[in-house]
Amino acid sequence: MTDRHFLLVCDDVPQDVVLTDPGIRVMDVVQVVRRLTGLSLWRGKILAAQVPAVILTCVSEEDAAAAVSALRDAGARAETRGQPEPDFLKH
Repeated sequence: MTDRHFLLVCDDVPQDVVLTDPGIRVMDVVQVVRRLTGLSLWRGKILAAQVPAVILTCVSEEDAAAAVSALRDAGARAETRGQPEPDFLKH
């Protein structure tokens, strides 16, 4: 039996959403984190206090941009970061 490996090709590079600074309206940011992740308020507050914090991983570029926009509207600084290329794809 041989092992077969398949490479899935997609148009969207998976993105991470990273909270870099919660700003002064921390509870507003925690509410957004809760809405985006489904975490409790307590866990969202802990996550917001440990910056830089990855809020979402491997989401589409469109979803990542919407999440960053929501976090910025709440007074936070956030950014998207592309997922690195897996080692087995590097030649």
